[in-house]
Amino acid sequence: MVLSPSLSSLRSQHVCVFWVLLLTGSVVPKEIYLNKIAVHIKGDHHEAERVAREAGLHNLGQIGSLEGHYLFEIPHRQARSADPSHDHHSYLSAHPQVHWFEQQVVRTRSKRDLVTETQSQEFRLNDPYYKTQWYLHGGGHGGFDMNVIDAWKKGVTGKDIVVSILDDGIERDHPDLQANYDPYASYDVNAQDNDPMPRYDSTDENRHGTRCAGEVSASANNSQCSVGIAYNSKIGGVRMLDGEVFDAVEAASLSFNRSHIHIYSASWGPDDDGRVVDGPGPLAKKAFENGIKYGRGGKGSIFVWASGNGGSAQDSCNCDGYANSIYTLSISSTSEHGTKPWYLEECASTLATTYSSGAYNEKQIVTVDLHKRCTQSHTGTSASAPLAAGIVALILEANPELTWRDVQYITLMTSRPGPMVDGQWVTNALGRKVSLRYGYGLMDASAMVDLAKQWHNVPEVHVCLEPSKDENVGLTGRKYTSIITTDGCEGQGTEVQFLEHVQCRMTLAFHPRGSLVLHLTSPQGTRSTILPRRPNDVSSTGFNDWPFLSVHFWGEDPRGKWTLEIENGNPYSPNLDGGRLVSWALVFHGTKEQPVRVRNTAPDTDTKHSTTATPRHASTTTTSPKSTIPAEKCHAECEGGCTGTEATDCMACKHFTNQTNRMCVASCGKGTYKDHTMCKECGESCRTCSGPTLVQCLSCYPGVKFHPKHNTCAEDCMVGTYTDNIHCLPCDKSCKSCRGPSAEDCLTCKSTFHLQDGRCSQSWTTKMEGSMQGLVLGLVLLCSLLLLVIGMALAGLKPSRQGCSTTGVVVAVLAQRQRKLCWAYSRYDKLPCHDGDEEEESKVSMTYANGIDFDDDFKS
Repeated sequence: MVLSPSLSSLRSQHVCVFWVLLLTGSVVPKEIYLNKIAVHIKGDHHEAERVAREAGLHNLGQIGSLEGHYLFEIPHRQARSADPSHDHHSYLSAHPQVHWFEQQVVRTRSKRDLVTETQSQEFRLNDPYYKTQWYLHGGGHGGFDMNVIDAWKKGVTGKDIVVSILDDGIERDHPDLQANYDPYASYDVNAQDNDPMPRYDSTDENRHGTRCAGEVSASANNSQCSVGIAYNSKIGGVRMLDGEVFDAVEAASLSFNRSHIHIYSASWGPDDDGRVVDGPGPLAKKAFENGIKYGRGGKGSIFVWASGNGGSAQDSCNCDGYANSIYTLSISSTSEHGTKPWYLEECASTLATTYSSGAYNEKQIVTVDLHKRCTQSHTGTSASAPLAAGIVALILEANPELTWRDVQYITLMTSRPGPMVDGQWVTNALGRKVSLRYGYGLMDASAMVDLAKQWHNVPEVHVCLEPSKDENVGLTGRKYTSIITTDGCEGQGTEVQFLEHVQCRMTLAFHPRGSLVLHLTSPQGTRSTILPRRPNDVSSTGFNDWPFLSVHFWGEDPRGKWTLEIENGNPYSPNLDGGRLVSWALVFHGTKEQPVRVRNTAPDTDTKHSTTATPRHASTTTTSPKSTIPAEKCHAECEGGCTGTEATDCMACKHFTNQTNRMCVASCGKGTYKDHTMCKECGESCRTCSGPTLVQCLSCYPGVKFHPKHNTCAEDCMVGTYTDNIHCLPCDKSCKSCRGPSAEDCLTCKSTFHLQDGRCSQSWTTKMEGSMQGLVLGLVLLCSLLLLVIGMALAGLKPSRQGCSTTGVVVAVLAQRQRKLCWAYSRYDKLPCHDGDEEEESKVSMTYANGIDFDDDFKS
């Protein structure tokens, strides 16, 4: 084909534009919409079923532990689409029982390992790779390590602490994991079953979660692979990365079994390419918030997060909404030489550091691997987060009453800058060294255990919001400065005098976004870079109420003048011209009272720990496990010895073990059911039950009614039933609603009945069985068509489409009125035949998250 000169020129221009966009990376991919909608319903699961049914959607069940939040699926729609389902959006927007909804979009979440594979003992352990775990044996620069073995000497090994790895599954039958594997800390969100085994392929791409699990909980002294940091802890895995990741998947994973799991370890996040600003969606945010409120019996779930592997792309973890969250313990990495690994991201939200891999010729992390093998090549911040999770498991054993905020205090107060040689340390107003690379320094397990044993819980947190008066300001020149002066919300009930997290929430337009550099300076002079330059980010979208986090001001008094500096970090075009600061505000998290209080007791050993650390060299001493006490002092429910006098100190239980608190009990109490020798939790609405689901209740709590036909508990009885204040019992078959079981107790009648002399009587036109009705309708249709054809033949006419259609419509309307024919309205498929007021003879399939169906029919 020959192009005209103008057309050829135009095509060349388009090609040039395409390549420029491709090379600059400014092509923003369009969101991919899934056939799933997250919906917040004002009501219980029955209401959710009704809303889904009316909208032509399928209810997949509650999202994790988020009450009132359900995942609906759009039937007969492609799983992935470039456009949202506008009709369903319109319907749900107008529905009075829908508080909020969001169609799910594909979210890119990358595992934070690196795609590369190519001394004396403290304990006399026979694990073959134990000696090569250099980060346990003084193998770091200057003889440093994380003082884990010193913590073991104090008798803490993670016993009874439950850790779950949120990743691509774990090989639960690995010989170094199976003894500590906990099925109650495990789930497969991708396949929606209880087995977290990874999917095997030729590349072993789903090895990530198994490797992380081994770092935490690989068994000790079993002649297998390595030794976990908390080798007596319980380990589970939530398989959620081996499939499409969207908001509901993340929320279900983050909230899974939060009353049982103590620590969630995650080594993934948005793409670390230096161009993305992304974080948790509304459901995942709610899962974080609920986790710190209700997890661990109200003490708060511990979320340990890898800070990111985008160092080579000059990315910053303050643009990652997971590492940048106040609810996560964000962990960075340092190499065996105490230097910055090439993948490390710098940000002010990093709290502390553990060892990991460095350059290709430096040592890496030792752990288990797929196919029951071992590896010495685990890498990246992916390897750092599980090591930190293992250390947190040690301090939770030492003091189970620690809250999520206590854990953050203890971590930063004991971390050591000394082992790192290139931290670019800044000394804050309290004299603590802090770094964008390493937070407060290398974690020290022994010092953390000592402090945990002496720790008093911190006071209640206050949150003080201070908005700026500078709004919608055009930016010009090389630097823009804005000031907020605060009294720390004095006299408002949310007063803060001792800081923890400081968030700078900002809406700002600037292109390219990656050239922006932001600094925040406290009244006491601590200057924190809350956004470094990210040269790969050429987006023009700016920041929309993004919460830049800094932990560098921890412990300072917020009262006084705070200074925000906005700069263009591009050395070739340093002006801010064209930018606009729409709004910004500071959010101070902290306490009014002095938060740090410790018991006046000596630590277990004479070893002293401070922020100026002393290298520890390996010795040949050994340790022994916790000692048992005489059997006569054990609790009556103990069997085989104990380590204390409580029912939770038993070596084994005489009768049953409560799954939630691991206490030995004589029988399973309310809210639990017996499963062999374990007392497991009932569904949340059941007082007693025969199993864990919502349709296995045997009785209900006061104020909730029991439906014996379906073994469910609900605040209100269903249509076609009445209540005796305890149960929901069926009405007579003629009643639509009633006050008792007989026909004389009807309040309203089904459509085939009418109320007469105080009872429901059947109409003469509908006294035939359903099958007979169908036969009569069929005969009517056949006869009508036959008469029409005969009449037309006698008149010498051909049957017309219009005549047939008219007859068909008359019969179809009649059939629809008798509930024998249904049709779809608009684009909604499989809508119910009735209009919402007629429930007679209808059969509604109700599905819960556990996949158990039951038929909601009220025939006698």
